[in-house]
Amino acid sequence: MTSDYAILHHGAIDGVTGSCHQLKLADGRSLLIDCGLFQGAEVSGSGAGANQLAIEFPLDGVLALVVTHVHIDHVGRIPYLVAAGFRGPIYCTEASAELLPLVLEDALKVGVTRNERIIEQVLQQVVSQIVALPYKQWRSVDTLAEQNWLIKLHPAGHILGSAYVEVQLRGALAKSSADRRWHILFSGDLGAPYTPLLPAPQSPWRADQVVLESTYGDRNHVGRATRLKQFKGVIEKALRNRGTLIIPAFSIGRTQEILYELEGLIAKYGDEAVASDLPWRELEIIIDSPLAAKMTAAYRHLRDHWDAEAKRRVAQGRHPLAFEQLLTVDDHASHLRIVDYLKRSGRPAIVIAASGMCAGGRVVNYLKSLLGDARTDVAFVGYQASGTPGAVIQKYGPRGGYVDFDGERITIRAGIHTLNGYSAHADQTGLLRFVQRIHKGDKRVRLVHGDAEAKAELARAFAAVGIAVD
Repeated sequence: MTSDYAILHHGAIDGVTGSCHQLKLADGRSLLIDCGLFQGAEVSGSGAGANQLAIEFPLDGVLALVVTHVHIDHVGRIPYLVAAGFRGPIYCTEASAELLPLVLEDALKVGVTRNERIIEQVLQQVVSQIVALPYKQWRSVDTLAEQNWLIKLHPAGHILGSAYVEVQLRGALAKSSADRRWHILFSGDLGAPYTPLLPAPQSPWRADQVVLESTYGDRNHVGRATRLKQFKGVIEKALRNRGTLIIPAFSIGRTQEILYELEGLIAKYGDEAVASDLPWRELEIIIDSPLAAKMTAAYRHLRDHWDAEAKRRVAQGRHPLAFEQLLTVDDHASHLRIVDYLKRSGRPAIVIAASGMCAGGRVVNYLKSLLGDARTDVAFVGYQASGTPGAVIQKYGPRGGYVDFDGERITIRAGIHTLNGYSAHADQTGLLRFVQRIHKGDKRVRLVHGDAEAKAELARAFAAVGIAVD
């Protein structure tokens, strides 16, 4: 490391949630990158966790916050940051600037208060601090530093508006050689290649220090054709059983990607010209999440940010995120009626509901009602953090185990499937290539946002290609 700066971590250092990193200069000024919620059993080094949300680190000298993307494990503690007195700019991409207030409003309603006046006050304060930045343009962090401390946001390919952050520092900021420039990169969450709707991330030209996520650092995803075949197989099982396929998914990113893939499958296999004895056209697709519905509408509004393939579908007159068989559920009473309807009807359906790790939200009611039915299937399309109900179902469900919800023990008779190919995170090969394709700089790597095994495996992989890991 160098005496010019230090990097501190207030989350996502021993797990995959609670992302919050601090770049601190020798004179005490600093920059925060993300400020997210913890989930499951994960905590920060100071003990902050899912039940301890207050900001536990001093804010003296913190000039700005940079948001890499709007998933709750990266932005969920922003209201607490503001409550602690932070009044600096909140830098993010233009798309994230539109999505962030929606995410925080939902988080406040679910986890803090239903008082509309308090929620409005918090959101007004946060929105007043948001500064939307275009991709690939330098921005000065501190006007006093002029061009000595700059940030640039690059497309990360994880969800709409996601970015990795490039920071440029001159040694003069810390009284060292004015000729030395440091390029420090914070990856946020990097997307996998061929993620629906989004272009893949491209490596920057230079980086001396890379703070890199490692969620899937110990494995590689299957290719798009294979994962689509696996997804189709799970759907066909539900169609044959005339049961419900439950997909726990985060409202932002994963839900829209799954809808995109479903539209493609239905367009192909629901076509009368394609021989199939399964009722693809009868299949109901249910989004049961108010936030997911809002986010899906926002994705449609922001389609200028989609990749070329998605834009071609639109040009053909197709509607990847608003097709005929799609039903959205808004109010809680309708949600309860749908749960009961699916339990009784035996009509094939796919339910996409939050939370993605089954730690709360409407997906819990579906699981409580349907996990005990052998006609049901559950497909996990994202990472399940240690200590979450999703991790328990994923591990013990295939063995006929059980899971506890609200003190109630549910025996698992449903089919349990893990479709890792649908992860919005880069796999080991993708992470290695991202760093290897950086042309200049020291390229020292510090691994965050991963469990111990994933980080250890990825560190060994980097060592094998001659890249140092802190």
